[in-house]
Amino acid sequence: MPMNSHSRRWNLDPSARLLTHIASASVLVATLIFETKASVYIGEGSSFLEFIPAIIIISYLEDRAPALAATILMVAAGLWARGTLHGQISSEDWARAILLLVSGGVIAMTFHRLRQDLRELLEIAEARLSAVEATESRYRWAFERAAMGFANTNEEGELLQSNRRLCEMTGYKEEELAHLRLRALVHPADRDALAQLLAGLGNDTASFASEVRLTRKDGTAFWARLTLSSSVPDGVLSESIFVVVDDISERRAAHEALRAQKEWLDLALSAGRLATWRIDLKDGIVTGSGTFWDILGLPPAASRRLEDLTAVIHPADWPKLLASRKLASVTNYDVEIRVRRPDGHIRWVALRGREEKYDDRLQRLGVAADLTERRQTTLLRAAAKKRERIMLEQRHRFSNLFPVITALVNMVDVPENNVRKYKETLIDRIRALEATHLLLSRNGNASGMLHDLVVQELQPYMGTRDISVSGPSVVISGGAAESFAMIVHELTTNSLKHGALGDPKGRIEANWTFASEDAGSDIVFDWVESGRRRTSRVVRHGFGSMIIGVDGAPLVGHSPKLEISDHGLRYSLRLSRKEIGP
Repeated sequence: MPMNSHSRRWNLDPSARLLTHIASASVLVATLIFETKASVYIGEGSSFLEFIPAIIIISYLEDRAPALAATILMVAAGLWARGTLHGQISSEDWARAILLLVSGGVIAMTFHRLRQDLRELLEIAEARLSAVEATESRYRWAFERAAMGFANTNEEGELLQSNRRLCEMTGYKEEELAHLRLRALVHPADRDALAQLLAGLGNDTASFASEVRLTRKDGTAFWARLTLSSSVPDGVLSESIFVVVDDISERRAAHEALRAQKEWLDLALSAGRLATWRIDLKDGIVTGSGTFWDILGLPPAASRRLEDLTAVIHPADWPKLLASRKLASVTNYDVEIRVRRPDGHIRWVALRGREEKYDDRLQRLGVAADLTERRQTTLLRAAAKKRERIMLEQRHRFSNLFPVITALVNMVDVPENNVRKYKETLIDRIRALEATHLLLSRNGNASGMLHDLVVQELQPYMGTRDISVSGPSVVISGGAAESFAMIVHELTTNSLKHGALGDPKGRIEANWTFASEDAGSDIVFDWVESGRRRTSRVVRHGFGSMIIGVDGAPLVGHSPKLEISDHGLRYSLRLSRKEIGP
C-alpha cells in the first residue's frame, strides 16, 4: 500500500534512527560492563537474568534482528566472562545461557509481532482517514457546486458555512452570511414558519421542510423550500443544523398561474352550465365534477360505475350511449341523451368530447351541457312558427274566399228563372266550400282517403264544370292529409281565378297512379286543366306558390312540376309512400 503523508510520519528520519541505534548500543555496552563486574565481585552467584531488561529495551528500540544479535552477544559475553574468571563454564551457566537466549528470542519476536500489528492498525487507520478525507473532499466539492443552497447553522441559527449557490440566491458573500442568522434571511411574515421548523427538530424529527419567502441583500424576496436536518442525540438539538434552500419562485409562479386558470375555467364552466367528466372504458368507471352529478340529479361522488347510470339515463337512450362506447376508432363524438332525474323531470344532456389513450388505457373525456331549456325554446319557436304559418295560410284562404264565392254565384245559372232553385243550388255549393275549409282548418291528426280530399275540394264545382277524379285507393295519415288538401285547395282556387274553373268550357283532370308495381313506390299525382286562361304564363310568387312548391319544396311530397300555357295548366307531384302512409 502506498504511503501518504500520514503514513510517512510513522517512519523515523535518519537522525532519529541514528539516535535510536546509539541508545541501543549504549544499553548493550552498559549491560556488558555490568555483567563483567558482577561476575568479578559476585562470582558464580551471578546469573544471566540481569540481561533481560537490556534485551527488552533493545527489542523495544530496534527491530527483531538487532535484538536477537544483542541477545547472542550478551550470552557470549556472559559465558566468556565466567570461563575467563573461573577457568571453566559450569552446566548451570550453560543452562542459564540457553534460557537467556530463548527468553531474548521470545522477547524480540514478541516486540516484532507487536510492531507489525501496530503498523497494520496504523495502515488501516491511515486508509480510513484517507477515505474520510476523500469523502470530505467530495462533500466539499458537492457542497460548493450544488444546484441548491446549502448552509450549516448552530442551534442559535448562526450561519457557520454557506455554499456558492446560497450566496448567489441571496446576493450576500460567504463572509457576510457568516455574520447573519438564518432568521434574518427569512421574510418577517414567514418567521413563524421557521420557528415551527426549529421546534420540530427538537421533537425526534430528523428533518423538517416548509415553503417560505427569503429576503435578498437588495431587499427583494423570493420563494424557497427550506429544509432543516439535524441528528437528535437524547432528544437534545445538536449543535449543527444542515440547511437546504431550493429556489421555487418559478414553480410557485406557475402554480399560481395554474390555480388562477383553474378558477377562471371553473367560473366559465359554471357560467355556461357546463360540467367535466371522464370514462375509463376498460373498467367502466365514470368520474365527473360536482356540476356533472348535479345535471344528472345525483349527489356528488368521486366516481361511479357506468352501469350505475342506468337508473337516471332514459331507457330509450341507453343503447345509443352503449353503441357510441363501442366506437373505439372514433376520436371525436357528440351524443345527446335524456336524463330522468329522481324528482321526475326529464332533462336533455349533451355529452361532447373525445377518446384518447392515457397510460395505455382507453378513456373518454369531455364536457356535459344541459340542453333542456334550449330544446324547450326550440320547440316553442317551432310551435310559434307553425302557428304563424297556419295564420298566414288562413289569411290567404280568407282573402281567396270572397272571390271564390263570387265566382260560385256567377257560375250557377238560374234554372227557368226559378229563384228558389237557384238559391238551393247556391247554398249547396257554399256548404261544400264550407266543408273543405273545415277540413283545412282542423288539426290534421285524422287520416283520410286521397280520393275524398280531392273530391271534397272540387265538390262545389261539380255539375257546372267538366271535372274528372280518378286513382287507386290511397290513405293519407296525419298532417300529410292536411298538407295535401292545402295543395289541392290552392290548385282549385288558382283554377277558379285564372283557369279552367273560370271558363264554362274548361276541364279539370285529377288523377294519380303508382310509379311502379313496388309496394313502396311513389304515387304520381297529376292535375291537368284544359281551357282558356285569363292571365299570362308568368307565375306570381307568393304564399300559394310556396304551398305547391314553385318557390321550393311543397308542403308534402317532392319533385313538383308546373307547366302553364294559354290553353291550360299541368301540375305534377310525387308522394312518397313512407311520407304519407301510416
